[in-house]
Amino acid sequence: MTTRDRWLLPEGIEETLPPEARRLESLRRAVLDLFERWGYALIMPPLVEFLDSLLTGVGRDMDLQTFKVTDQLSGRLMGIRADITPQAARIDAHYLRAGHAQRLCYLGTVLHTRPAALAGTREPLKLGAELFGHAGPESDAEVLALMLTTLALTGIDNAHVDLGHVGVFDGLIAHAGLNGARKEELLETVERRARSEVEALLAGWNVAEQDRRRIVALLELSGGAEVLARARALYAPVAPALAAIDNLEAIEAHVRCMVPKARLHFDLAELGGYRYYTGATFSAYVPGEGRAIANGGRYDGIGRAFGRDRAATGFGADLRRLLKVAGPPPVNVGGILAPAGRDPALYAEIARLRAAGERVVQQLPGDRGTAADFECDRLLRNVNGRWQVVPSETAG
Repeated sequence: MTTRDRWLLPEGIEETLPPEARRLESLRRAVLDLFERWGYALIMPPLVEFLDSLLTGVGRDMDLQTFKVTDQLSGRLMGIRADITPQAARIDAHYLRAGHAQRLCYLGTVLHTRPAALAGTREPLKLGAELFGHAGPESDAEVLALMLTTLALTGIDNAHVDLGHVGVFDGLIAHAGLNGARKEELLETVERRARSEVEALLAGWNVAEQDRRRIVALLELSGGAEVLARARALYAPVAPALAAIDNLEAIEAHVRCMVPKARLHFDLAELGGYRYYTGATFSAYVPGEGRAIANGGRYDGIGRAFGRDRAATGFGADLRRLLKVAGPPPVNVGGILAPAGRDPALYAEIARLRAAGERVVQQLPGDRGTAADFECDRLLRNVNGRWQVVPSETAG
């Protein structure tokens, strides 16, 4: 690498410069304050852990996304975290061990070996909220409502949510007697929405006609609340599928109470993350974005590998991406430009203004920067022996 190229960063790694860094940090604080108001306690897991802990249980799904390094102190293999949810599960199971429902949240950098999408980042700023120890639809609804409230806080108020439930697919597959390799092949085909291939597979396996119709119908069960009514009639003989539908109806009812204007859409063929989730799933989308901007759902048993099998639900998103999706930055934050000098009264007034919450930038001797250069809309000037704040355009 030549000296001219030393400023280049690895692909998918980026720096955040002013004023975006200020906006990102302001949003980070606002999100954490929101989580606090909902009762979610902040945790700060380490950036690196021993690999056998980081990739335990559901963490195994992140193996290919995890950078591996050798610990020079122990000689053991370590991983740079690619997700924080497994770390939260470890903290709940091993350290906190609460006998009640435990709400945890986090906001920190994760590192991926590959971007999730073309030209995407490999260094998401992952935010998330996890609720451990409650298995009912109320906790799923709370997490979903918090996700929507978080998006609204960032300025994204046009998101719609796709709600699904892995229990519907599981119930239909079990009723049809499909398992093992056949189940995996069918899952992959349903995920691609390849109707003709689904029909061909089921016909080739001599699946009963009624079961075939029910499974193929999954690809059509997408829309409003009427979808659940149709699914209930269609899947009446399949008890696990009906239980999943009941669960979705209960979640929707609770969310409507908390976020009356929520845009909820049901999609019973949505099986993204099937190997991770154990119940209801939800993904938020906005126009113009092909991928979900936030995801969540139920993943009971995530703490089993750490010695405590607890119910769990939560959601996560990339704060950097939310910032980009939210649109143009806000107007100039403003501030006060103070002159250089050694006047004790000047310094006292600067300290007073800062203590009152004002942004004050003091010029340095010989610096020719203007108020606009420092994003200031006012000046601190000595008027008749007293330091006063005046509009920048009227200062003499």
